[in-house]
Amino acid sequence: MTSIPSDYPIFGTEIRCPQCHQPIPALLLTDSYICPKHGAFEANPNTGELIHVQSGRCWHQWEGQWYRQHIHPDTLRFEIAEALEHLYQNGYRATQVIVAQRYKEMLGNSLEHHADWFEQFCFVKQRLYGVPVEFSPDQHTEPRWKIMNFEFQTEPGNPTNYTYPFLKAWR
Repeated sequence: MTSIPSDYPIFGTEIRCPQCHQPIPALLLTDSYICPKHGAFEANPNTGELIHVQSGRCWHQWEGQWYRQHIHPDTLRFEIAEALEHLYQNGYRATQVIVAQRYKEMLGNSLEHHADWFEQFCFVKQRLYGVPVEFSPDQHTEPRWKIMNFEFQTEPGNPTNYTYPFLKAWR
């Protein structure tokens, strides 16, 4: 008789759908989870990825949260815009967005370049939606950046940094 854990995909008997955050069950003796709203997700035991079968979108998990792994700058920009909107609706103002280093080349042409008149010869600030952009430390020094996409720093007086899956909990 096989053990119960080997009868289910690598993430266990149930996960939260990375799109709607509702609990979805695993299919016994498969590597699949089924969301009634979004369809099938395949878990890859070799890479730790969760792949949406219909769209090919891929997620990785970090500390119980799913992070979509982007392959196109538009989808990453959309995710950042959606998170900024939610942040503002909840009374916070982002003072900076820190984006994973792995997206630096992909986002390069999407960033606004802004120079203050008195700093124009020193450096140029990169911005996205008017918010200054920095890129994360190397994923080898901070492993969370291998999976996380971005996080916000908010106005002084609220030192908490917010990552997007935390903000998605409102859905």
